Amino acid sequence: MATTTLELPGTELPESTQTAPQPHAAWKPRINPWIVAMTVTLATFMEVLDSSIANVALPHIAGGLGASQDEATWVLTAYLVANAIILPAGAYMTGFVGRKKFYMICVALFGISSALCGLAPSLPLLVFFRILQGVGGGGLAPSEQAILADTFPPEKRGQAFAMYGLAVVVAPAIGPTLGGWITDNYDWRWIFFLNVPICLLSLFLTSRIVEDPPWVHDQVKEAQKGGIKLDLLGFGLLGLTFGSLEFILDKGQEDDWFSSPLITFFFFAMIVAFVVMIWWELKQLRDGNRPIVNLTLFKRRNFAIGFILMFVLGFSLYGTTVLIPQFVQTLLGYTAELAGMVLSPAGLMMMAMMPVVGILSSKVDPRKLMGYGFGMLTLSLITMHTMDLGVSYGRLVFLRVFQASGLAFLFIPINMIAYIGVKQSESNDVSGLTNLARNIGGSCGTAFVATMLTRLTAAHETNMVRNLNPGNPAFVEQVKRLKGMFGGSGGGNPMIGDAAHTAQAYIYNQLHRQAGMLAYLDIIQYLAIFCACMLPLLFLIPKPPKHLDPGAGH
Repeated sequence: MATTTLELPGTELPESTQTAPQPHAAWKPRINPWIVAMTVTLATFMEVLDSSIANVALPHIAGGLGASQDEATWVLTAYLVANAIILPAGAYMTGFVGRKKFYMICVALFGISSALCGLAPSLPLLVFFRILQGVGGGGLAPSEQAILADTFPPEKRGQAFAMYGLAVVVAPAIGPTLGGWITDNYDWRWIFFLNVPICLLSLFLTSRIVEDPPWVHDQVKEAQKGGIKLDLLGFGLLGLTFGSLEFILDKGQEDDWFSSPLITFFFFAMIVAFVVMIWWELKQLRDGNRPIVNLTLFKRRNFAIGFILMFVLGFSLYGTTVLIPQFVQTLLGYTAELAGMVLSPAGLMMMAMMPVVGILSSKVDPRKLMGYGFGMLTLSLITMHTMDLGVSYGRLVFLRVFQASGLAFLFIPINMIAYIGVKQSESNDVSGLTNLARNIGGSCGTAFVATMLTRLTAAHETNMVRNLNPGNPAFVEQVKRLKGMFGGSGGGNPMIGDAAHTAQAYIYNQLHRQAGMLAYLDIIQYLAIFCACMLPLLFLIPKPPKHLDPGAGH
């Protein structure tokens, strides 16, 4: 694939070779675009960090509020459900109040609910405040990404997404480490209080720096005149669909999936709500109303493939972010802080690579960058498949850094191809749906790791334990050798006595670790195959026309 100039938002579909003139094409922000980017990235980092920072604090939260560990997981679930519901709806709401005002409302709601989470006297209240926090946080991402797309000229948009992507990929990596350090040294409530000063700073900077482009003002004026009707049924169906999906993913393994009537109920509720939502949103389009989910975006091959690729990026990023700390803590005996340190150098790698990718994205065909990213990600997972129970800390850090070098080449190009052929008024819709794809992908990746780890460990253990019987000479000989280590004598029946029982328990413990190791390797293998399967999709992305003017867009 030759290096080409990327078609930019505001042009026709990439299959077309013509560019349509856009209103307000000459608009430019009053403030330096990089100052705007730093302002909105501040809130991005805070919101994404909060999706993972509470994970390691769950035992402390449960103990502090007199709840069980299972009940405390609702602190995570409530946030994810609210976040998933509001992500695609956020783009819709900006048409009624304006992008800047909606963004500031979300920042304010996030800050107030964070303070209330820190003050919560009981678990039900904490869960309620986390729902409010998820609503505020979910509304931030679509607005932030659309602000960047409209603020920067097309030739610099990749570098802008690099800054945004830095916050998105680094925050989940350092969240568990930071949360563990705060919880161990202070109190779990401070992981929520930490957001308050950041929100205040973000509100101040946003009020002074960020501004709405003219086409956003036009949308608000049309809505105020009654030209846009609030799609309440669409919002309700959207909430039921993604709320049910998040509940299923979070509680599925814990409740043994479809063995639970509650999981089965939510699954059918999700399917029915999703089908009705699609029908209703298409009807809204036919009737000339603005739907809450802009399904017309999926007509564009670039956006549809970008949506899939972003889902896979979230699946891989969040799945491995859960997989690696769990592996080193359960099988290698690492502390929570040391497990976090395994991930931290990868965050530094992404910080170093994101600006490089941002520069390359304006000069190199984005399909090439994505091909390199998925190729490196697949190769890193294949290399990770060589791990064993004797793997060193340095080796683990290298494997994660290797993986991060591939992830850095995915976020920016995927976002860029998603915006190809998008009208100015659809920027928020694109950012809302791409962020939804990443979040749902992350939830699916987390659920996949948790489910497969439990089931594969049990399967490997069942196969291996068959060999632990007195009819196996190797097993009997191993018990005999270990028996002496635990104070037993070498004479008599090697399978009888307290020392023999201790030796058998020791062997079983080692077998359990080996079964767990095999399960982790199986999951890594599946992830590698999954990522490799994305490479053929890149050939389906239309080639950006070479003759397009880089400045043709908003």
